Amino acid sequence: MKRELGIARCGLACCLCSENVKCKGCKQDGFLDLSWCENADFCENRKCCIAKDVPACWMCDDTDCRRGLFATKIKALGFTEYARRYGIEDLLDRLEANEKAGIVYHREGIMGDYDEFDDVEALIEFIKTGKR
Repeated sequence: MKRELGIARCGLACCLCSENVKCKGCKQDGFLDLSWCENADFCENRKCCIAKDVPACWMCDDTDCRRGLFATKIKALGFTEYARRYGIEDLLDRLEANEKAGIVYHREGIMGDYDEFDDVEALIEFIKTGKR
């Protein structure tokens, strides 16, 4: 785990991502300049946070948002809701403990153990306990 990369504004775990070795993470602080990121201009969650002047989606009042990644990715939605309820440090702690216990963020491409859910509450419970 690269804890210093933190959690992206959308809730995805930059700290566990293994997809792009050049990526510096798109964490909530220092997020305006992502000139090195080829996807920054297309990220709906990033644009929304900037427009609403909120540091991250879990700090937004719109708890029913389905913009950007939230339209299709339970993982982003579940991680965001977990951070809203329990805080970002708790989320990072749980992800680190789960990784040490063998839970994999990216098993095949960008899909891993956290992607096997279709219910936000079940994913939150998995993050909390590491058990299905």
